Formats: sequence, structure tokens, C-alpha cells
Amino acid sequence: MEIEGISDEGSDGMTRRSVLAAGAMTATLSATPSLEAKPLPKSDAPQLTKVNLNVNGKRQTLSLDPRTTLLDTLREHLHLTGTKKGCDHGQCGACTVIVEGRRINSCLTLAVMHDGDAVTTIEGLGTPDDLHPMQKAFVAHDGYQCGYCTPGQICSAVAVLEEIKAGVPSHVSDDLLDIAYSDDEVRERMSGNICRCAAYPNIVAAIRDVAGENKA
Repeated sequence: MEIEGISDEGSDGMTRRSVLAAGAMTATLSATPSLEAKPLPKSDAPQLTKVNLNVNGKRQTLSLDPRTTLLDTLREHLHLTGTKKGCDHGQCGACTVIVEGRRINSCLTLAVMHDGDAVTTIEGLGTPDDLHPMQKAFVAHDGYQCGYCTPGQICSAVAVLEEIKAGVPSHVSDDLLDIAYSDDEVRERMSGNICRCAAYPNIVAAIRDVAGENKA
């Protein structure tokens, strides 16, 4: 049998099958990408930036990658692990600290942005031997369960009472010129601090106690 001049078993040893096999091999080799390793582009080490922070009343001088968040600075560089990393997207409030008297989500801000600022974490509010009134109230009213969100809850609660005292309005304030304590004000202002254990009624009771609004 002969097809296009190539026999199944030609006298020269070349068969139709060997021609097809050789063609397939050539196509495969030409399509195979080069396996030669290419060197990775060199990346320069980040230039460190000097940052001065006043953390819980103590001056701290650090050399940081400018991309380091305030949260990672507190936890990884200063070993203040009371401040928790929850969502790391500013949605849960577990990382709340007080900076220059205002509460912020420390996961959403860079440490270099707070050079010279005073930062208060849960460790700076009180100690086991000398609890802050808000810490005492959380214990008395069972304002925590697993406790993971509690440091952020307490820091936020302390700042909330200062906001109300300073007359800073919220979305639920009836009179923008006369800001008074109410449970609704607390719930609105604390809405950014998530408690997955749902201890919200006890948290509100603890804040109410510290505010001096001892209502049932």
C-alpha cells in the first residue's frame, strides 16, 4: 500500500508511521516553552523611617517600614497584644485605640502618620491591680464573653463618653447644640465595635454605669 509516495514499509526504512511520529515530536518541541530559569528582579529593601510615639505615657522611638500599620506597630514591635487584629479592614473595631483623645481603628492607619502622637491602648487604661472604671464596669455587668473584642470595646466606650461630654453629635442626636447621654447615643456610637458573642445589652449597661446613668 502506498499513500502520497510513502509506503507502509519502504525500502529506505521510512514508513508513514515514522513520518507522523517525527512530525508530532517536532511540533511538541517547538511548542514547549524554555525551561531555563530566569533571575527574579532584585527588590531593594524598604528604607526604614524613624517614628516617635508616646504610647501609654512612655516615649517610644522606632525604625519602621513606612507601610507598617499602627496596629502592627503596637502588636509586633511594642508587644502590646491587648489590641486585637480582627478583620484587618476597619470593620470590626477590635483594634480600636485612642490617639490624641480620639478613637481610631489602628489597622487603617500607618504608624508614620502619628509621629509624635499620644496613643493609649487597653494596657494604658488600667492594670489588673488598678482597673479603669470602664474595665470595672465591664466586669460588673458581664460586658464580655470570649473577650476578644473587649479591649477595643472598652477603648471605644471611654472615648464615646468623652465625645458626649464634649458635645460631639451623632446620627441620632435630636439637638445638635445640646448633646446628652442616652442609650441610643451609646448604641449608635458603639455600632462600629462588633461583639460576635452579642453581649451588647451588658456593654450598654456598663457604659451607662460609668456615665452615672444608673437606670434599670
